[in-house]
Amino acid sequence: MFAQLVTDGIAVGGLYALTAVGVVVVFRNTRTINLAQGDFAMMGAFIALILLKGFGLNYYVAVPLVVIAVMGIGVIVERVVMRPLADSDWLILFHATLGVYFILHGLSGWLWGRDTKAFPITFDPTPIEMVGAIVSKGHLINVSWTIGIGLVLYLFFRYTKQGIALRAITDDPEVARLMGIPVHFIVMLTWAVAGFLAAFAGILTAPIIYVSAYMMDDVLIKGYVAAVFGGLYSIPGAILGALMIGVAENLAGGYLGSHYKTVTAFAMIVVLLSVRPHGLFAIQKRREI
Repeated sequence: MFAQLVTDGIAVGGLYALTAVGVVVVFRNTRTINLAQGDFAMMGAFIALILLKGFGLNYYVAVPLVVIAVMGIGVIVERVVMRPLADSDWLILFHATLGVYFILHGLSGWLWGRDTKAFPITFDPTPIEMVGAIVSKGHLINVSWTIGIGLVLYLFFRYTKQGIALRAITDDPEVARLMGIPVHFIVMLTWAVAGFLAAFAGILTAPIIYVSAYMMDDVLIKGYVAAVFGGLYSIPGAILGALMIGVAENLAGGYLGSHYKTVTAFAMIVVLLSVRPHGLFAIQKRREI
């Protein structure tokens, strides 16, 4: 039972990680807590559903289209909502993303209705046995996608000009501007990256739960908790926090009861902030500065 709960927790933690990293990427470069990150993912799930069921597209044809669409949503939000408010107080930016959250909720309800919708299963549902646990192929696919996306992000931030520019703005936006880095473009790219991550979070979450306007709310909350584990700056810290939350809540649900799952995530963050108020990786961030 323990191995089963751990493997399931890792798979779920991977989904939390995609949301957490999206939150961290935006916060690092804009100092904005993006409350709409989960709704970006929700829009991606609906778009994927339409492409797969409505247009009958192949899964691997639909995925790139969904990614492009959700990245576009991120860019539109940055250009239309966030850029005009770029010099505003953080609380105004916070409420702006809350407004985007409600707009996307309302838009999804207007376009697709409020009823939950089943997402088509695009893989063989037969489970397989690994390390003493019965693992669904869906979980294996989720973990594989998450690892692949993490590798792509690492290469992007490490070796591309745009990724290096994103890191430079994180350290000091004024110095980055003086060095000739196009800050407005890089901030727009930040929101596009958040959309990229959200698209995959929505696509991978949709087969597990029904597609609806509220499908990502719980994932978003866990993603924020995981982001706080990393001090809202550390991508590795957010990923580690997400995996810890996924495993811990699964163990709590398995041994104590399902109603303890959500409580576990918040209990973990309360304990962490009591011991390390700035998150697990805050010291590393200070040293980088």
